[in-house]
Amino acid sequence: MKKVYVFVAVFVFCILLSYMLTGCTMLSEERIKLRDLEFTVLSEEKIPAELMTIIEEKKAAPFKLTYSDNEFLYITIGYGEQTTGGYSIAVNELYLTDNAIYVNTNLLGPDGATQSENASSYPYIVLKTEYLDETVVFE
Repeated sequence: MKKVYVFVAVFVFCILLSYMLTGCTMLSEERIKLRDLEFTVLSEEKIPAELMTIIEEKKAAPFKLTYSDNEFLYITIGYGEQTTGGYSIAVNELYLTDNAIYVNTNLLGPDGATQSENASSYPYIVLKTEYLDETVVFE
């Protein structure tokens, strides 16, 4: 009878251990892309004045923010002060899931020819997309 209890205890332990090792992936929802979102990268003169004021206040440090005028959604990512100019920002993804908008960007460094010595820059990007009342997740 003791062997049965030991067997059951070992069996339960193995199942619990297996659940603990894989449980997080079993419990988390898989993110399913519903569709890519179309967007426009705005030049400085096309950015709404109120949003531009916020960007100017925050640009010295890295920031991520959203702004809406109830017609469009503006997703803004700033990379803070850089010691030179010539940076660009690549948009890797902007897509909608059933519960959020996901955005992924990268800061691309300047090539040797476009670097300016002693000229700080504050690279940021403003993406204009359709207005959706969803949480934006910055990756």
